Amino acid sequence: MQTAKDLYKLRFNENEKKRKNALWQVLCRDFLQGFINPESSVLDLGAGFCEFINNIKAKNKYAVDINPQLKNYAGESVQVINAHCANLQEISTESIDVVFSSEFFEHLKNKEELFATLKEVHRILRERGKLIVVCPNIRYVGHRYWDFIDHGLPLTHLGMREALLMHHYSVVKLVPRFLPYTTKSRFPKSQYLLRIYLKLPILWRIFGTQMFIVAEKKRAE
Repeated sequence: MQTAKDLYKLRFNENEKKRKNALWQVLCRDFLQGFINPESSVLDLGAGFCEFINNIKAKNKYAVDINPQLKNYAGESVQVINAHCANLQEISTESIDVVFSSEFFEHLKNKEELFATLKEVHRILRERGKLIVVCPNIRYVGHRYWDFIDHGLPLTHLGMREALLMHHYSVVKLVPRFLPYTTKSRFPKSQYLLRIYLKLPILWRIFGTQMFIVAEKKRAE
């Protein structure tokens, strides 16, 4: 039986993984760091190859994934937690400033699993803590969404917004079209092009097919 590890070996060769990490260095430094205080506690949910958590500046770093190989990708300053996204028992209540999730929610089985995850993230976030989401927007990706066999839950920015509001988050920033669907896309391919791309939101509306959302925890009423 094929595992997630086997699937990613098929999907990304070593050169592609190196290129992806180089792009994440720019994405973290030139864009995402603006939403994250370097003195904060940050958790990467569905950390994958740990490109985000290894490159972001934070006082405390956590990488969460069910992949038992996660420890092989995380940097020395990253605490690795092998756990399901809806069951983060190793993380104390209200102990995290920022939860980041990129290209992960589409891998969930159904809406119920998404709702359970949002509830658990809400628990571990401090008051007014942030959930930052990058996720394929099926409204703009279209049928290409299903090019990856492990995609299970199709989402639009409006549906994701409703899910967040239902689970006691306020949406402080919502960009329906941000990054291209995959690093296998035609643009941008280099650090230089990505730096230009991030500075020109008009390009996002042309090439972007992934949503970008920043939500803030509210107290449950």
